[in-house]
Amino acid sequence: MNRESLELLEYERLRALVGRFVASDAGKLLLEQVSPSTDLAPLEGTLNEAAEAIRYLEDADQPQTRGGAATPRLRFAGLPDVARAAAKLRIEGSVLEPLEISAIAEVLERAMEVRQALAPQAARYPLLAARAAGIGDFRKALREISGKILPDGSIADDASVALRRIRRDLDRQRNEIQDSLDRFLKAHRDDGLLQEEFVTLRNDRFVVPVIPGAKRKLPGVVHGASGSGHTLFLEPLETIDLNNDLVRLSEEELQEIHRILREITARLREHAGEVRAAAEALAQLDLVFAKGHFAQEFRCVVPRFSHDEAPRLTLKAARHPLLEDVLRRTGKRVVPVSLQLDASRRTLLISGPNTGGKTVAMKTVGLFSLMAQSGLPVPAEEAEFPLFDDVLADIGDNQSIEQSLSSFGAHVARIKEMVECATSGALVLLDELGRATDPEEGGALGVAILDEFRQHGAFTLASTHLLALKVYGSNTPGVLNASMGFNEETLEPTYVLRTGAPGKSAGLDIATRLGLPERLIERARGAMSSTERDIAAFLNQLEEKIGEVSAESDELKRQKTALEEREQKLLKEMERREAARIREIEQTVAEAQKRFEQEARETIEMVLSAPEQRKQAEKILRQVARTKREFQESVEGLAQKEVRKAPPKDAIREGTRIRLRDVSGAARVRRVLSGGMLEVDVGFLKMQVPASEVLEVLPDAPGSGTSLPKGVSFSAGPRWDTLTREINLIGKSAEDAQDEVDRFLDSAYLAGVTRVRVVHGHGMGVLKRVVQDLCKAHPNVEKFYPAGPSEGGTGATVVELKEA
Repeated sequence: MNRESLELLEYERLRALVGRFVASDAGKLLLEQVSPSTDLAPLEGTLNEAAEAIRYLEDADQPQTRGGAATPRLRFAGLPDVARAAAKLRIEGSVLEPLEISAIAEVLERAMEVRQALAPQAARYPLLAARAAGIGDFRKALREISGKILPDGSIADDASVALRRIRRDLDRQRNEIQDSLDRFLKAHRDDGLLQEEFVTLRNDRFVVPVIPGAKRKLPGVVHGASGSGHTLFLEPLETIDLNNDLVRLSEEELQEIHRILREITARLREHAGEVRAAAEALAQLDLVFAKGHFAQEFRCVVPRFSHDEAPRLTLKAARHPLLEDVLRRTGKRVVPVSLQLDASRRTLLISGPNTGGKTVAMKTVGLFSLMAQSGLPVPAEEAEFPLFDDVLADIGDNQSIEQSLSSFGAHVARIKEMVECATSGALVLLDELGRATDPEEGGALGVAILDEFRQHGAFTLASTHLLALKVYGSNTPGVLNASMGFNEETLEPTYVLRTGAPGKSAGLDIATRLGLPERLIERARGAMSSTERDIAAFLNQLEEKIGEVSAESDELKRQKTALEEREQKLLKEMERREAARIREIEQTVAEAQKRFEQEARETIEMVLSAPEQRKQAEKILRQVARTKREFQESVEGLAQKEVRKAPPKDAIREGTRIRLRDVSGAARVRRVLSGGMLEVDVGFLKMQVPASEVLEVLPDAPGSGTSLPKGVSFSAGPRWDTLTREINLIGKSAEDAQDEVDRFLDSAYLAGVTRVRVVHGHGMGVLKRVVQDLCKAHPNVEKFYPAGPSEGGTGATVVELKEA
């Protein structure tokens, strides 16, 4: 990217703003390496990572739901930089310092925390989890280091058994020396040879202060004198050996500490590559989550990149982050910018009042393009960009006294560089095009420059006050005029960008607001030509009309949105009412069907108990069934039930399982009769029905139609005819009768029959007793009693069975 453009668009200030959210030094080093790129694949991966970080932070802010695991917050603050220590591990024979080991241990602990937080959530955050997957398992290494290095960098006594022993001996030795010197001080307290009565250290040896004349009288070694020479520091003869032992133990302590550090370093060296990878992963994740925090703070979105064959530059409610950061401190808000350019309209020409926000709008587009190509979220509601080869900007006054460049000269020199660098994949930003020279010549030059970039195919944004450029924007295909809003009542800019028409400069109005004397303003207005005044008036009226149209458009959009919301609410209410109505109808149908089945059972029982009324009962049954069918058909139509297509006739054959209208259970076809009739079995019922009553053909039940293994036989379960629920035992022997009644009752129970009749006659009463004895002992018999007169009286027994 063009270095001068980066400076003009304040890219470094933007990077510093993002840097506020980077917690670690290693992360800040990575941020310094961030720069705009033209490689699409890595860019999209970086932006997708940022999107996951934003989603992770949003999840972490949500309160924990009952039974759900909270999203843990990741800690990067205070993370030490272990780059030097990790590099030192690669040097064979080097030994890490205690604080370096402590720093590596902290990094590994944090890395393990991050890995444990992200690894289980790979489905929701795949890219972040992939980063965390590069972190190794350091639990064993951390256990070996744990507790050995104290926070101040010293080695703990428990770091090894030998170190504990040595330090215990050192404490004992110091106590012995202290006791020896205390005895020495007491012994010579009254000799006048002691300067002061205390014990101190010189050259790592315990000594006592004495007067200079005591040197010949007290045996020992002098280890120096005070600055004045009035005090000598004497090591008494009796403590020399004790001090020697103390020095020896101190050397042993240092040797043991060095051994411990060498051992820990060797252990970490085994994981040198993993340590470096973990540190890098933490730094990268710190930067990714810094982007997430930046996005939360400035309400950012992750930008998209359009395809080369259909390039689009779209911004919706874009806010310049540096300006927003400044205005926040004063309690003000940024007026957002929205615009759209595409392959058919690549040039946007912005006009309007001075201090109206034209430059800010262009800087916003330029900086956002750099942010998107740096993998950073942008403060907007929506953002889409082409992948630019370069961003070329001429913004501000680049005059230079040292280089003898005037404002116009610097302007032209910069444009010359931009024209030489421009390609169809460039973004060009031109502030106050044609400025600092004669307006007529500047306008002509500006038109030529704009047309040059347009022919290159570059996306171009330019600001101007020149009439020639405004006319060019209105008459040239691919060029879109836009203006910054201006409030005629307050004489203040509104900072709102409107596309479709040029705007007036309002220089005199702005000067009035800024306090220029009225006489000067009036003199300036009088000096304007009638043409200039007419143009200014026309642009003023045009801006008013555009404002009115824009307001009406916004109102129409609001009304459309309100109507759509109302329509959705009405649809939901209608669906809710329809669902409630269908549930009510289904409940009514279920209750009616339940009553029908109950009445049908009672009618069947009546038929069995009164054979002479059978024909009348069958007539009633047919009438009830017809009435029920008609009722259900009307209800189904009312509830808009699914209409199934009648199965083809050739699909119904003997043995086919089918579902019939008004029958809840499945039926099986026994025979296909003439006249479109079918003979079917439904449970224990055998009936004839029209083929039109078949709703659907069902698949065979699992296991049906399959061959049985060798040596295995199959006998069908009980079949029962509703009109023959009795057994006649007359003429049977007692033994045969008992077997037949036993099988009869079992079959009836399995078929779901609850009432049967056993005819045994009068005779000697033998068969009657056999039946009664069997009923008493049968587990499925609820009760039994003599039949009524219409069913055979005492010559038959009625048996009621338990429900299966």
